[in-house]
Amino acid sequence: MNIRQAVKMAWKSIWGKKGRAVLTMLGIIIGIASVMTIVSVITGYANKMMEQFEAMGTNRIAVSAYNNMYEEDENGNWVSVGRDYFPDIYDYCNGMKDLVVGVTPNAYSWDMTMVYGTKSTRNMSYEWDENNNLISAPPQFYYGSDQYAACSNLTIAKGRDLSLLDIQRYNQVVVLGAQAAQVFFGTADPVGKVVQINNQNFEVVGVYASRLNPDSGSQSTLDNFVLVPYTARRVLGGENITDFIVVARDVTQMDEIVTRLDGFLKGLLNQGTSDYRVQPENEGMEYATESLNLIGGVLAGVAAISLMVGGIGIMNIMLVTVTERTREIGIRRAIGAQRSSIVTQFLIEAAMLCGIGGIIGILIGTLGCFILGTILFQMTIYPSATVTAGAFGLSVLLGVVFGCYPAIKASNLQPVEALRAE
Repeated sequence: MNIRQAVKMAWKSIWGKKGRAVLTMLGIIIGIASVMTIVSVITGYANKMMEQFEAMGTNRIAVSAYNNMYEEDENGNWVSVGRDYFPDIYDYCNGMKDLVVGVTPNAYSWDMTMVYGTKSTRNMSYEWDENNNLISAPPQFYYGSDQYAACSNLTIAKGRDLSLLDIQRYNQVVVLGAQAAQVFFGTADPVGKVVQINNQNFEVVGVYASRLNPDSGSQSTLDNFVLVPYTARRVLGGENITDFIVVARDVTQMDEIVTRLDGFLKGLLNQGTSDYRVQPENEGMEYATESLNLIGGVLAGVAAISLMVGGIGIMNIMLVTVTERTREIGIRRAIGAQRSSIVTQFLIEAAMLCGIGGIIGILIGTLGCFILGTILFQMTIYPSATVTAGAFGLSVLLGVVFGCYPAIKASNLQPVEALRAE
């Protein structure tokens, strides 16, 4: 018997008992659909997370330098006392221009209020849609240097960026994130307009372009911010800035920059009253990736159990088929059929059962990916060609593996005993 004849006989056997075949394939269908959906959704979530990291930049180093000494102010609040270390860090990093793109404070304030016309951050609140996605929020207020854009992967869409003169002259100017500009000014050009921040007049000198891909369908408050020069603390108030961002020119140079900064801060700070920390931000990305891989592994293990159950179902039904076709096997063996042809016939039938189940599972898994991607991430997720091919190959492999025992059992039947079977 050749392969073509074996395939025809396998298809005839499956089609002759369609109901039993469908029930047999259910475990494979559910397992393959689950594996594809899990892999694709985890991939979609990872892509969404990477989009956020890449929007901020993956070559950033978080630096903290702060005093451990506090005193009580006139309002009864405990505030940090001592010098502001940013000018020293700024000068040191600008001396490493071969390694460093820029350096900026990484400080924000919850105590600022911005007013323009009838719009005020006092009246803004956090709002979520039916899928628990944040769709509206008050803008965040950041203190930055003239290198803030380089450190945050930002480009100017309108007007200009903060300049070194703005910092040195204590200019009361602001640059708006794309979403903050939309919230306060709609389609109007904000450049040149004057807003009030904590009752102080600030001129809008620029608007940053959005850091998110407009085709991704992402909804994020990443661009909902207002940037003021860090020297504006003179009129806006606030403690000394303790957190900074340093951006490397190349990810491969980050270790050297961390080593240099560590040595510099160790010599700059009084170890008895001050402390510091230098940490690459991509460590957080690596931790998040590891967590996703762990979650994906656990979910894939659950799906693998379903596949195992489906494989056992295939083995069971093939054993039943061997029993039902014992006389047929005896006749074929009696007229000279080789054991290998019997094994081939039953393996092909098991592989076809699992392969058909795999194709149905792939279709259901693809639909599940589309639905979950739309609901969870507002983006279209389809399984990759590699995942699809791997899922189909896995289903066929399961048929071969779990069909081996029934096939071998069938080939071992003695012709005389098989012919006597009822």
